[in-house]
Amino acid sequence: MTTLDTAAATGWNAWQESWDRQQEWYMPDREDRFRIMLDMVEALVGTAPRVLDLACGTGTITARLLTRFPDATSTGVDLDPALLTIARGTFEGDGRVTFVEADLKDPDWTGLLPHDSYDAVLTATALHWLHKDPLAKLYGRLAGLVRDGGVFMNADHMIDETTPRINAAERDRRHALMDEARRAGAVDWADWWRRAAEDPALAGPTARRFEIYGEHADGDVPSARWHARVLREKGFAEARPVWCSPSDTLLLALK
Repeated sequence: MTTLDTAAATGWNAWQESWDRQQEWYMPDREDRFRIMLDMVEALVGTAPRVLDLACGTGTITARLLTRFPDATSTGVDLDPALLTIARGTFEGDGRVTFVEADLKDPDWTGLLPHDSYDAVLTATALHWLHKDPLAKLYGRLAGLVRDGGVFMNADHMIDETTPRINAAERDRRHALMDEARRAGAVDWADWWRRAAEDPALAGPTARRFEIYGEHADGDVPSARWHARVLREKGFAEARPVWCSPSDTLLLALK
């Protein structure tokens, strides 16, 4: 690796680190869900899985997957050109990783993938950008991608509307902690994107990103029961939560 290559890699790693810190401001238990996710990958499909990193962003799941399972391979798929730029820069030269730019609402997006089936499809903090109808359709497509005996896992906000007082207490406590961290210098979503727009390597992709998404998509956050029911209806044999925090759930579906 040349000095220029080393400098570029260091820059992408810095963006990865800043993305992680920004996300942890919203989800301080973020690493817990990744640990349990990979525990269940190992338990159900082994230590050399073919993985689809769905709505991969900067490749957060892929990075943790390959650190824990060096013999794994990953296909990362996303539509965000800025986050994909960071992901491609981070993993450049790693033959275990492929990235695909695709819109998960496009019924033909699976045709862009390099493989017809996967041992595991993993996603985190991403599918709440979708409303229920396109999410249910996506779950049907994923049932066709996951091999028999394979798994799908989604770690995301899953709101139980039958517990409004608990939800309000959790939200108030979480926001109080976020305010405290903000006063201590934590970078939020808007600040992070402003900084990305100022980086010459990310300015163009960031502008395209906001042309695609706007400030933030307005999706749904149905309950874990809804996710489990729809996943079974779409072709998975079993589905239930395997981890939860006061605000988020990791739901696992087994084909």
